[in-house]
Amino acid sequence: QKCVDPCPGTCGQNTRCEVINHSPICSCNPGFTGDPFSICFPVPPPPPPPSDPIIRDPCVPSPCGPNSQCRDIGGSPSCSCLPDYQGTPPNCRPECTINQDCLSNLACIREKCRDPCPGSCGAGAQCNVMNHTPVCTC
Repeated sequence: QKCVDPCPGTCGQNTRCEVINHSPICSCNPGFTGDPFSICFPVPPPPPPPSDPIIRDPCVPSPCGPNSQCRDIGGSPSCSCLPDYQGTPPNCRPECTINQDCLSNLACIREKCRDPCPGSCGAGAQCNVMNHTPVCTC
């Protein structure tokens, strides 16, 4: 009995054949991919890196802090406080949060220093503000 090489005619194009335990093992040549029993194709080159750099919005995420707005000015963030807020980003705050933030003749109403008298006293009554509080007199 004569030994026969099992490789000839077993594998496809661009492949190599190895005999392991009397069986043919087909694999694609280096730099090739596909089905080694039919045909292997050259591995495609990786796509080139994008020529344009990814344009990133400098305002995402916003570097400005709460109660502020960010605008993209020539690729750099420009921060400002929202309307009705004061201070400098990132420390934008409402005009007031408690009565003591206002002059004593005003009260903090919806984050603004306002006259607390309108609607506080009955018809014909006089309203004066003392220490942020409306005081009605007849």
